[in-house]
Amino acid sequence: MKNFTRKIWGTVFSLLLLVSLGTGVALAQTTISGTVTDADTKETLVGVNILVKGKVIGTISDLSGKFTLNVSQNPPFTLVFSMVGFTTQEVEITNGISDLSIAMSESSIMGQEVVISASRVEESIMQSPVSVEKMDIIAIREVPQASFYDALNNMKGVEMSTQSLTFKSFNTRGFNANGNVRTVQMIDGMDNQAPGLNFSVGNIVGISELDLESVELLPGASSALYGPNAINGILLMNSKNPFQYQGLSASVKTGIMSEQSRSTASTGFYDFSARYAKAFNNKLAFKVNFSYLSADDWQANDFRDQSLLNGSSIEGGSRLNNPGYNGVNVYGDESTQNLFSVAQSLTQTINPATGQPFLPAAILPLIPQSQISRTGYAERDLADYNTKSIKFNAALHWRLNDRVEAIFQGNYGAGTTVYTGADRYSIANFKLGQYKAELRGSHWYVRAYTTQERSGDAFAVGIAANAINEAWKPSELWYAEYAGAFAQAKAQGADDATAHGVARGVADTGRFAPGTAEFNQARNNTTSTPIPGQFQTIPRNIGSQFVDKTNLYHVEGSYQLKDVKFADFVIGANYRSYQLNSEGTLFALDENGSEFSIAEYGGYAQGTKKLFNDKFKLTASVRYDKNENFDGQWSPRISGVYTAGNHNFRASYQTGFRIPTTQDQYIDLVTPQARLIGGLPLFRDRYNFSQNPVYSQATVANFGGAVLRDAGTEAVRNAAVQQAIQILIAQGITPTPELIAPLAAQLVPVIAATNNQNLLVEEELTDFQPERVKSFEVGYKGLISNRLLIDAYAYFNEFENFIGGQVLIQDRNPNPQNPASALGLNLLSANTRNVFSMPVNRTEVIKSWGWAVGLDYKLPKNYSVGGNVSYNTLSNLEDFAETGFQPSFNTPEYRYVLNFSNREFVKNTGFSLSYRWQGEFVWQSSFVGPAVSSSQQSVMPAFGTFDAQFSYKLKNLKSILKVGGSNLFNSSGYRQAWGNPTVGTMYYISLTFDEFLN
Repeated sequence: MKNFTRKIWGTVFSLLLLVSLGTGVALAQTTISGTVTDADTKETLVGVNILVKGKVIGTISDLSGKFTLNVSQNPPFTLVFSMVGFTTQEVEITNGISDLSIAMSESSIMGQEVVISASRVEESIMQSPVSVEKMDIIAIREVPQASFYDALNNMKGVEMSTQSLTFKSFNTRGFNANGNVRTVQMIDGMDNQAPGLNFSVGNIVGISELDLESVELLPGASSALYGPNAINGILLMNSKNPFQYQGLSASVKTGIMSEQSRSTASTGFYDFSARYAKAFNNKLAFKVNFSYLSADDWQANDFRDQSLLNGSSIEGGSRLNNPGYNGVNVYGDESTQNLFSVAQSLTQTINPATGQPFLPAAILPLIPQSQISRTGYAERDLADYNTKSIKFNAALHWRLNDRVEAIFQGNYGAGTTVYTGADRYSIANFKLGQYKAELRGSHWYVRAYTTQERSGDAFAVGIAANAINEAWKPSELWYAEYAGAFAQAKAQGADDATAHGVARGVADTGRFAPGTAEFNQARNNTTSTPIPGQFQTIPRNIGSQFVDKTNLYHVEGSYQLKDVKFADFVIGANYRSYQLNSEGTLFALDENGSEFSIAEYGGYAQGTKKLFNDKFKLTASVRYDKNENFDGQWSPRISGVYTAGNHNFRASYQTGFRIPTTQDQYIDLVTPQARLIGGLPLFRDRYNFSQNPVYSQATVANFGGAVLRDAGTEAVRNAAVQQAIQILIAQGITPTPELIAPLAAQLVPVIAATNNQNLLVEEELTDFQPERVKSFEVGYKGLISNRLLIDAYAYFNEFENFIGGQVLIQDRNPNPQNPASALGLNLLSANTRNVFSMPVNRTEVIKSWGWAVGLDYKLPKNYSVGGNVSYNTLSNLEDFAETGFQPSFNTPEYRYVLNFSNREFVKNTGFSLSYRWQGEFVWQSSFVGPAVSSSQQSVMPAFGTFDAQFSYKLKNLKSILKVGGSNLFNSSGYRQAWGNPTVGTMYYISLTFDEFLN
């Protein structure tokens, strides 16, 4: 497979070389020069894009508003003059002109944007066949939030999950998640995912705001054109072409982050970026970008008790009133045991120093049946909150001729952040590089790129906390000391609460305190040791570091056929390869001791036809994708748009699918809780599921509960006594109470298990398949009186083969001659069972639906007011009650955004205000404690945020001064997902210089 990948890349670069060598020089030469001005102010406009229609050749107006363009073609041809915020003009050129004068008018009609994402061809946003949202340069510059990425939350139907200042996951139409694998993020046509994780790491290693030209978002399924994983939405970010955006620009931003529960409530943050671009003779251009951000991150300080043990509650439980306390953002306290069981084992274990049991049996009536947990550490004592983001970008653009442009681009990012998965993960010194070679014409492109991920010093925070506890004192000793001290306190007359306090004090004596040399040494040991380390023997050296050096290689091309008489067509194809590399720590190895590679390929075709006097646009597309581990997937889409004046009505049916992630396919990782394995048949064979069956966690729990219940009944105890007597007699031994009692004790669980064998049902695993969705949508986009823009849609989705986690339990040493094994008792003990966690397809069909409406109104004197409201819900949630399935919809039913702005309410001064609100909802994920999850108490409260910015244009300095704040007037902050940090208030001031600022 690796040889095949190298051949593909060799073919692509050979094509680039052939095209460049085969480029001819046309003999014809036409020169056009002139000046571009603002029609209203008569001032010259700099940086106006001037392009020959249908070709890649063009230029921009210089700092004096002047331009000169040499075209290797005789007239006639058409020049297109465009600039964000101004109405595009087309001028037909019939001969060489040396004094062309162009006056451009500021755009006053809304809905004039052009988008590419919806159909992979340029089209009016008003006539897009599906829902699409866009931010252009001006909108990006004027967002009231501290960054454009934060402003995605203002888009219709978009929700965010903030896991760190620099790591946010966007989502649309339900099933929100941290590290969202159901959405795709692209930068300049490159999938921005970390290939070993299969999700984009927010914008920590993404694009610099100074280099960002536009953002387009397609909510919902988009697989028909973009292939796998765009099942819930796709975000496309496009950078500035150095031919069109030249000169030096730089930005300095600083401010304060404030939230009361942080270690230091208010801290500063610093953000610097610079960009330089230069074109030579309109043939060769380059750009370089650099940005750096540093801050003391938002902190996850949710200390509520999610154990729900010993009568505690999520809000009222604490270490003081619940010895089994498990704080949401406290780690190491997930380890629990039953106090009575520990004490009972001590009454049966001989102390070699005394020859007597560690505890007398007479103490047992004083020991309650309560759960106790180890003392944990707060997240802020473990994670690296010194968040950083460094981004570097460089690109070379070479116009081989008037029709072909070659692009060589490299994006490199490094950073430190925190994100939430099954654990909280401290991503320290993470690195991601993307490198691209592309040939592009006006109607086609060929692109090849690679993404190189390096996990750096990343580690799992929860595992690290357990490792520090175990490095200090093994759990066996800690629980024994706790039980012994508790029993002694009770024997001296203490009540339970006092005895628990005494016991924890004794057991925790000498515990590593955060910040001490011993704590730091233990932390460094575990975070530098790959998972799982050594946790099966004592002394333990548990590893919490995860290693991932996976690479992605991708080749694709697309071509528009615009000369076909009956319709316009677009065709395209791609090939992709993942080269897994975790140095043997994360992914499974093949029979040769190497990690696997995964190959995917796909192709699509789309046709567009205008009917009924061009009032109706019909678009149909179909795509086929094949991953080597799964059946091929067909993704059709058909849509229609009917236009009546400024009113556009649309309807569409489309499908989407999600290939299981690289980890869902090939993970093979031992953790203290379970062995995580992929869903492919490889693992079912490797761990002998066919000969040694597995059982679901729910099945084993039901069976174990029934055995425990029956074992305590008088009927079972009496039956055990009778069997013990018969066994002794059969062996020729006279039954006596001393002989009967221990034998009957051994027989009790055997009889109880025999009585409940019907509850132990083997898990039947189905073939592992990609997720699929069928999506129906209707929408309307209209412009009324050139002032009111309305955009609305409603959708209905059906998800099949939904991928979720399944815990499976297997007998570690199957032996039909052993009653404990034959009857399933081995499944009930951690010492005699294997625990697996693997992804599986759910059999339930999940149905969701929703709608959204956006309104924007242009008031007199350039004031604008607008907003949007969206609704999302599951329509068959009650169907899951019987199976207990939790679909992790993780989305509020209602959310809305209100905006009010004016780009220039007084000379050179503008403002933008935004208020966002969302309702409460239940968050479901593997990070939520099982008791809290099953009781549906993981509620994310409703919240609202107010953001504002004021800007002043310093024309003499070619700069914009901006002052603003986000989440103003919300002193308690907000959380967007369970276990995530509390987001407080940010105040900022920035100064942006642009050499070509108008």
